[in-house]
Amino acid sequence: MSTTDQFGELLEAYALGALDAPERAALEAHLAGCAECTQAVAEARWLVSQLAYSAPDAAPSDMLRGRLLQIVRAEAASHRAVTPASKSPVPFWMWAAVAALLIAAVYSAWDARRLQNQVRDIHNRAVAELAKREKIEQELTEVRREATILADPASVKIALATNDPQLVPLQAQWHAALGIVVTGQKIPQPPSNRVLQLWLIPKAPGLKPIPSQLVRPDANGNFVLLVATPPEQMANTKALAVTEEPAGGSPQPTSTPKWVGAIT
Repeated sequence: MSTTDQFGELLEAYALGALDAPERAALEAHLAGCAECTQAVAEARWLVSQLAYSAPDAAPSDMLRGRLLQIVRAEAASHRAVTPASKSPVPFWMWAAVAALLIAAVYSAWDARRLQNQVRDIHNRAVAELAKREKIEQELTEVRREATILADPASVKIALATNDPQLVPLQAQWHAALGIVVTGQKIPQPPSNRVLQLWLIPKAPGLKPIPSQLVRPDANGNFVLLVATPPEQMANTKALAVTEEPAGGSPQPTSTPKWVGAIT
């Protein structure tokens, strides 16, 4: 440990004139033979001369603060007894030092709040950016899956025909491992409170249609519907159907299918 580490706070108090007589005498005896501490005192005195003009980044130690307040009170008491009332009982440099301490405390609190707000803002931006990136990655994964299903020769093609002359057929492809893709073009928009819902029609007699996903065409009447995990296996399904249902879908069809396609 260096001597400046050992006498650090005493050196600061000495520069401020805040040591009592015994401590001052002992430290001055040490300074007579220690160039390192003498240099430290010179630096501390320069810092004291600047306290009235700048606020440090951190508040002073509790020990130094206590010593300063004690000497201010002592000087005030002694000067009241010997100094005319028209003169200040406390030297100007002491008031400057006290003001600097108060400025340091206020600045430190303000700076801490500013840093907290910056950290909070950075955190919120990072969370939003991460959510955006995850959404993009999910969309890319779905697009790759759709492209693979449409391009893979192993996918079974299913044409969903319609009896409505105002509608065009839908196209579906079912890949045993990757799922179903249903595409439509120039499809009229359902009413705002209605959606199109895909159904899987089981082969076994007496079983009800199995509900699947919902879709609404875009402004141009186009849509691509991906069913990554079909609710039934292709081997147990005889057909796909699409109905118009209330917004949110239905557990069972509430209207006659607009499109139906057998799986061969």
